[in-house]
Amino acid sequence: MEKLVAEPKLIVRPVPQDAVQRLTTHGVHPLLARLMAARGVCDSAELDTDWQGLIMPNQLSHIEQASEALADAIESHQKLLIVADYDCDGATACAVGLRGLRAMGARVDYLVPNRFETGYGLSPEVVELATKHHAGKPDLIVTVDNGIASVDGVIAAKEHGIDVIVTDHHLPGDRLPPALAIVNPNQPGCGFPSKNLAGVGVMFYVLLALRATLRARGYFEGKPEPRLDALVDLVALGTIADVVKLDANNRLLVTRGIQRIRAGQMQPGLRALFAVCGRDPAQASAFDFGFTIGPRINAAGRLTDMSLGIECLSTDDEQHALELARELDRINQERRQIEVTMREQAMASMDSLDSNDNTQTNQAAICVYQPDWHQGVVGLVASRLKEKFWRPVVALAPAGDGTWRGSGRSIPDVHLRDVFDLVSKRNPGLVLKFGGHAMAAGLTLPENGLERFAQGFSEAVIEMTGKTEFSARIETDGSLESGWANVQTATMLQEQVWGAGFPAPLFLDEFEVQNQRLVGGKHMKLSLLRERQRFDAIWFNRDEPLPERILAVYRPTPNIWQSNITLQLVIETAQRA
Repeated sequence: MEKLVAEPKLIVRPVPQDAVQRLTTHGVHPLLARLMAARGVCDSAELDTDWQGLIMPNQLSHIEQASEALADAIESHQKLLIVADYDCDGATACAVGLRGLRAMGARVDYLVPNRFETGYGLSPEVVELATKHHAGKPDLIVTVDNGIASVDGVIAAKEHGIDVIVTDHHLPGDRLPPALAIVNPNQPGCGFPSKNLAGVGVMFYVLLALRATLRARGYFEGKPEPRLDALVDLVALGTIADVVKLDANNRLLVTRGIQRIRAGQMQPGLRALFAVCGRDPAQASAFDFGFTIGPRINAAGRLTDMSLGIECLSTDDEQHALELARELDRINQERRQIEVTMREQAMASMDSLDSNDNTQTNQAAICVYQPDWHQGVVGLVASRLKEKFWRPVVALAPAGDGTWRGSGRSIPDVHLRDVFDLVSKRNPGLVLKFGGHAMAAGLTLPENGLERFAQGFSEAVIEMTGKTEFSARIETDGSLESGWANVQTATMLQEQVWGAGFPAPLFLDEFEVQNQRLVGGKHMKLSLLRERQRFDAIWFNRDEPLPERILAVYRPTPNIWQSNITLQLVIETAQRA
């Protein structure tokens, strides 16, 4: 399988100098101006994080219908039920919905589908559960982070006399559900300028519109209006955890959320999660959301029940929040152990393709499956293999009902949901269900369809791209000028919001390796020299010695040790210079 791994191409992002000039003229730091211009920022207004810069809610299709219906439900004391997705975006969207609607006087509860029993979205089975909910049969269901594909579920709800409002951000299929209103920036005809809102962002917008509707009706006369900006910490968490593109609107939401957390203003559940992760909220960053907090929320949906995550994010009881955060941390540790085992099995099976009929692959795509795998963790295995082999990957596990459920991860060259769609059309009856995004998607297959899918998957990738192999590209920001290679610059960069579609800076420079030693048995600690300037550096999970001169891709970080802050370079990859 190592033949699938190509040497990554190190690319320097082009920098439009006219944009740099405009940004620096408006007071943007010269280095930041270069980095922002390389990421498509043309105007300093795109860096504005004041609330006035937020795109107005009325640009979302159907949001007025949704807000009017919710306002009617609140004023007539109807029972509302939020039906959530079982990932971090869904959990935060649900918590935002619960907190916001309750603050406006709604009678609202929630239901989150079980990944292993009812599957994704508002299915007829979930509607049946809703009719038997402990809070009583709802009058109105609000989906968050799901619903755009729930045609049968919405029909089933209507048959039970339940109206449905869909709030979602996923790509629609050929048919839209017959809901009372659909709020989704990606639905046909929606003119909302940002198509990158996460599910939690869509729900936040619905609350903004609802508050405006209630205000216009005089609902808040004699009582305070709810402060919806108090929910932006959860909006930031879900936005980063769902790896949606950080366009200007999303960066505004994430920045405002991180600012609140750094100021100590956050939900009790978030405070508890920072505590169990050993992270300081005053130093909160998007990294914390994506790699420490988010995975702990996601672990509940992967292994057990996302109700744990939703309860943690929606409770106001500090002690209860801490107990739930500890349980989420425990589940995440269990998830890690399962993932390591599955990943090792996947790699072992790929190393012995000629004798293992449970793995199918070729140069274009990878499909792996094992009968004892955990379906809640296959997406993580697919992600790891995609990074290692730089191919679209699907990993599948048995669902226990005669079908196999798979999760796929892709690379920029391949739109995964479109590939699944093509496989389905080329092989009628093979793909029982599918959905998702360009870079991540899921599907359900019959037990006898695994080998056919593996072959069809690869053929579809080749047909759509015209390629049988792909090369990883590492985009860098070129050289870091020696005058800015200091801890002040590293701190400035750390304070910015980076993420999907707006990647953190990676610099590319040549160094002399003056000293190297292994620490912790698996990390390479380095002393590097460039233009008579010495740097401390570390390359995590690297245990092989380096040549005397290297061309390194790295990020400068502030390293805090015993109250001292120094510059440390974190090496991402390196080649012989």
